[in-house]
Amino acid sequence: MRGGIAGVLAAISLLGVSCSKPAEEPPVKTGPPPAVFRVRFETNKGPFVVEVHRDWAPLAVDRFYELVQQKYFDDNRFFRVVPGFVAQFGLSGFPKASQYWSMVPIQDEPRKEHNDRGSLSFAQAGANSRTSQVFINITDNSSNLDSQGFVPFGRVVQGMETVEDIYSGYGDKPDYSRILREGNAYLNDEFNGLDFIKTARVQ
Repeated sequence: MRGGIAGVLAAISLLGVSCSKPAEEPPVKTGPPPAVFRVRFETNKGPFVVEVHRDWAPLAVDRFYELVQQKYFDDNRFFRVVPGFVAQFGLSGFPKASQYWSMVPIQDEPRKEHNDRGSLSFAQAGANSRTSQVFINITDNSSNLDSQGFVPFGRVVQGMETVEDIYSGYGDKPDYSRILREGNAYLNDEFNGLDFIKTARVQ
């Protein structure tokens, strides 16, 4: 894997998913996801829509659906954007939420689709380490990422131009451990140019 994504994904097992607000209790469980569904992301740059297929990666889709239903992705920053590679999100602005999800990784599963342009996969840092961080492949990364176990579970079907316009000027500069500890307070203070998700909802 290229060095940049190695750094990003190496931080994944230490970071996690979260709910949309700091909660002392675990989030309420949601029902099972549909076999195929769409999620509309509203961002400060405009909308994009993701189509998710449970038969591609059931464990990944179950986690993604739960996070969307919990409104976890609301107010998430695209904290790592590498031009011609990936746009990554999924660290909560609320530290307690990220810390909760970091303790509940999901198991690995076989890859059925390719990490081609517009596909979404969970980031990982070794075996059974997927939690909440998701990246969108901005280009066809299948020759690089398929063999490393990154498992696509959906694809952008509308608004790929929005994804390609997400601000990439900070690259890998945000410190993942500080995002985990401080959330959006840290990002707003030191990386206030980051684009962000307003809402993510099942259509």
